[in-house]
Amino acid sequence: MAEELKIFENKKIRSVYDEEKETWYFSVIDIVAILIEKDYQTARKYWNKLAQRLRDEGSEQTVTNCHRLKLQADDGKMRKTDVADIKTIFRIIQSVPSKKAEPIKQWLAKVGQERVKEMADPSTAIDRARETYKKLGRSEKWIQQRMTGQETRNKLTDYWKDHEISEGEEYAILTNIIHQEWSGLSVKEHKNLKGLKSQNLRDHMSEAELIFTALAELSTRQVAESVNATGMEENKNAARKGGKVANRARIDFEKTTGRKVVTDKNFLSTSKKPKQIKKKD
Repeated sequence: MAEELKIFENKKIRSVYDEEKETWYFSVIDIVAILIEKDYQTARKYWNKLAQRLRDEGSEQTVTNCHRLKLQADDGKMRKTDVADIKTIFRIIQSVPSKKAEPIKQWLAKVGQERVKEMADPSTAIDRARETYKKLGRSEKWIQQRMTGQETRNKLTDYWKDHEISEGEEYAILTNIIHQEWSGLSVKEHKNLKGLKSQNLRDHMSEAELIFTALAELSTRQVAESVNATGMEENKNAARKGGKVANRARIDFEKTTGRKVVTDKNFLSTSKKPKQIKKKD
C-alpha cells in the first residue's frame, strides 16, 4: 500500500492506495473533520459517537467495513486510525448533516477517476504531484527542482534495476552511501537534523539540498555507466565516487557563498528541532 496526502479545500486528507485491490482508503476522521468543520480531536469524538449510533440503528456493516491502518499523524508518528473505501465513506457522509457533503462526494469521485487516468498515462501523476505541492505552499522554483531531482533519481534506480540491484534494502544502502558522501550525514541523521520522523526527506529539502542530491545521484549513475557497474560491490564504489563529486562541489559552494547547504529547515508547521549534528566535510 502507498500512503498519500490528499488536499480538499486546503484541508489535508490522509489516504492509502491498495495496488492489489486497486482501491483508495481514506481517513474517516479526516473526512468527518471536514464535514463538521471542527478540529481533529472533536472529529474523533464525533466519529466514535456516530459509529455507536450506526450500530444501534442496525447499520453496523458501515462501521465494520472500516479498517484500521497506521497513518502519519500531525506529530509525525504512525498511529492506527479508521480508514474506509469510497463506497463506505459515502455512507458515512450521508449520516452527517453538513453543507460540505455534496462537494466532498464530488471530490472523492474525482480522486477515483484520477487514479484510472494515471494508470493509463503516468504523466498525469506528475501533474497531480505538482498541484499538490502548490497547495502545500511550495514555490514554483522548488517544485521544478523537486521534479527534476525525481527524474534524476528514477534514471539511477532504473540503472540499478538493470544491473543486479534489488529494490528495497539494497536501494536504501546505496542511497545512504551517496547521501553520506555528499552531505556528511546519513539519511537518518539528515532527517533528525530537520526534526523529521516518517516524512519524506526530499519533500523537506531546500532548493540547494535538492540540487546537490540530484548532482550526487547523476554523478553516481554516470560513474556506474562508465564502468558498467554490476552488483552491490561495484555499485557501492560508484556511489562513493558519485557522492564525492557532489561533496567537492558543496564545499566549494559553501566557501564561495558563505552559506551552508545542509540545514535544519523544513516545511513542517511546527517542529521541535534536535541539537545540531556536526557535519563532516
